[in-house]
Amino acid sequence: MDGYRSGFACFVGRPNAGKSTLTNALVGTKVAITSSKPQTTRHTIRGIVHREDGQLVLVDTPGLHRPRTLLGQRLNDLVRETWSEVDVVGFCVPADQKVGPGDKFIAAELEKVAKRTPVVGIVTKTDLVSPQQVMEQLLALQKVMEFAEIIPVSAVDGFQVDKLSDLLLQKLPEGPQLFPDGDLTDEPEQTLVAELIREAALEGVRDELPHSIAVVVEEMQPREGRDDLIDIHAFVFVERPSQKAIILGHRGERLKQVGMAARKQIEALLGSRVYLDLHIKIAKDWQRDPKQLRRLGF
Repeated sequence: MDGYRSGFACFVGRPNAGKSTLTNALVGTKVAITSSKPQTTRHTIRGIVHREDGQLVLVDTPGLHRPRTLLGQRLNDLVRETWSEVDVVGFCVPADQKVGPGDKFIAAELEKVAKRTPVVGIVTKTDLVSPQQVMEQLLALQKVMEFAEIIPVSAVDGFQVDKLSDLLLQKLPEGPQLFPDGDLTDEPEQTLVAELIREAALEGVRDELPHSIAVVVEEMQPREGRDDLIDIHAFVFVERPSQKAIILGHRGERLKQVGMAARKQIEALLGSRVYLDLHIKIAKDWQRDPKQLRRLGF
């Protein structure tokens, strides 16, 4: 196809800069989990944007941060590895937070790839502030590094999301379609299901808990003799007995809520009724243990 462009873009930024919400807005459906808790994203989830004039594959990465555990270190390595392989990088800075040392640290890292890969500055969450504050944030971001372009967007109210899609596509090389029509992500369903369970488990837990939660789907298959029901057996891993008590809640009430919230999202994803069987396991200090990290998929 003449003039058809295809390639990869990734969003980087501090934890909780709105990268996953923006990925979902561009794809038009939920492919990355979102949460108000920092460091929600742990895998590079790929979302596929289909357009008449091209195909944009968005790689949603974890937030770059100062690592305190082996898991944190591995997540940072994943981010750097991703942005060295994509065609364009979007650097996300939220409109409602001052440009700080964390942003400058990321910008210094991005300078290394900016010579060969265009970097687009993106001011996210513009719906949370006044137009005047958006303008001030754009000026502040401009001082951080030399960008190929700078654009303000809001994934929540759709402000300039299409314009950002145009902008990123223009930076891609001409090339063939990379994924079949209708594909919205290349993630295995089992990974997406595990992520949706983790998202439900993250809601409402104390601030120190998010990093300690991991989810593994042990088994996922249609129930024998039925084509309208899928059985899913999954384990929620935490690091200490006290954390197990938090997730479980009084008389198992909290875990039941997690199961109900996750099941609703999983049924929407799979387009089928689901029986979800959840159990909590303790994997002591798994974030610091290379053997356990491997077992949990990191």
